[in-house]
Amino acid sequence: MIYLLEDDESIRDFVIYTLNSQGMTARGFAAPSAFWEAMAQEVPSLLLLDVMLPEEDGLSILKKLRADTKTARLPIILLTARSTEYDKVLGLDGGADDYVAKPFGMMELLSRIRALLRRTETAEEQLSAGELTVIPDRHIVRACGQEVTLTQKEYEMLCLLLRNKGKVFSREQLIENVWGYAFTGETRTVDVHVRTLRQKLGRAGECIETVRGYGYKIGENA
Repeated sequence: MIYLLEDDESIRDFVIYTLNSQGMTARGFAAPSAFWEAMAQEVPSLLLLDVMLPEEDGLSILKKLRADTKTARLPIILLTARSTEYDKVLGLDGGADDYVAKPFGMMELLSRIRALLRRTETAEEQLSAGELTVIPDRHIVRACGQEVTLTQKEYEMLCLLLRNKGKVFSREQLIENVWGYAFTGETRTVDVHVRTLRQKLGRAGECIETVRGYGYKIGENA
């Protein structure tokens, strides 16, 4: 997910349309208040941040994001008409990862977004199996190139299996590790979660193998 905080409607609509047409998932916000509400629900993979905004300027927002442990490493590209060397230095020293001056071309912006995502993902822990990739630091799950939204328990189970490729977990072990309590009853909840997890991951979910009569694993060579 990519967020764009930009008060100019024409720029916002064009950028969001282009990103979505390129296979990326993007949401746009006209005001900081709407942006903060969305951030409370989901932290994006990358933020495109305008500097001149109503309610609160972009540099102030940047400072808050860098001060919060949840967003301290969030990739951020500043978008602004203020293109002097001083303005660029101010933004980059404030914690921005990149700076794009308006007016900008969409091909250049797309290139900068992809380059920044590659750099940040290379530096972060990644768990993968086949067409499935998880970036735990940013709670991102990608299946066949598309971001997937999981419940907390589905996510924790997936990370556990990915971190222990080749190891078979019994249903009881999965309950103890994911739900956080010793098993005392029905194990069906594990089967239900695995089934919905596979459905959400689509073809990438085939890496989760059933060990008949025991539990589940992700193959060592997946």
